[in-house]
Amino acid sequence: MAAFTKVLLGHGSGGRLSRELVEQVFLKSFSNPALAPLEDAAELKLGGARLAFTTDSYVVTPVEFPGADIGRVAVCGTVNDLAVKGARPAALSAGFILEEGFPADLLGRITASMRAAAREAGVSVVTGDTKVVEKGKADGVFINTSGVGLIPAGRRLTSAAVKPGDAVVVSGNLADHGVAVMNARNRLGLEGGIKSDAAPLNRMIAAALKVPGVRAMRDITRGGFATVLNEVSGACGLTAEVEERAVPVAPATANACALLGLDPMYVANEGKIALFCAPEAAGRVLKALRSDKYGRNAAVVGRMVKEKKPQVRLKTAIGGSRIMLMLEGEQLPRIC
Repeated sequence: MAAFTKVLLGHGSGGRLSRELVEQVFLKSFSNPALAPLEDAAELKLGGARLAFTTDSYVVTPVEFPGADIGRVAVCGTVNDLAVKGARPAALSAGFILEEGFPADLLGRITASMRAAAREAGVSVVTGDTKVVEKGKADGVFINTSGVGLIPAGRRLTSAAVKPGDAVVVSGNLADHGVAVMNARNRLGLEGGIKSDAAPLNRMIAAALKVPGVRAMRDITRGGFATVLNEVSGACGLTAEVEERAVPVAPATANACALLGLDPMYVANEGKIALFCAPEAAGRVLKALRSDKYGRNAAVVGRMVKEKKPQVRLKTAIGGSRIMLMLEGEQLPRIC
């Protein structure tokens, strides 16, 4: 991997360039056992407790869009990062970087949206910070949220634990969030009522975890489903084999992606997870996910297989096969 000399927009994509930035800069400075797995949240042992800890920053433009806003995305993203680690989210922090002149009524709507999302998830924002920068030095509002949660005794979810034959499950329709934001940003006028899927998934995930045999879960955000599959495949050393026909995408979103030249497999989500479980558990896991309003379109979309080289292979709807690499560059910047 060649060293880079300047940070590019693509380094924030969540794909290959993001991985390059992390490995060449951040791991070089911060490497430690808790960080090394590079999953959605770190696991910490404090006293007799196992905690999940995560942080994320949100730079969405526009800050309001159909179905959600930057505040809802910030809370839901952090809650979900804790939940896919198997933790029960306990508390969040919220840091705001505000540009001089940002409308107070818009800030009020954003914080009210955060409060509503936190209540839905059953958590509280317990600490925070605010900075204001000169006009032109930011883009309205940036939000950082961190979260902590308790991992129950005996629970261990990690991509490295995925085994040959395991089922690959997604919790619902992909790509709605990215397309909704792009539609609002560029005033494309796309029809079909496409809305962001931003949602706190901790209750849905808790129901799925009652089923024995769940090995790993990942929050599908930047980089999309294909990038998550590549990360899991690399961690466990297996090939992810996915059936394109089985992957749920709403018709309006699929049509929009076709029109805009986007691949739904790489578009960002804010209310979907990928789950990996023993094959005999797949039916019960699917039932648990579908029992929740945020998992009604959950589907088993593939399986993990042992091959010489781990990769992600998509069996296409027309009967062919193609390799899905990690996202290159940036499909949709400033999406979360």
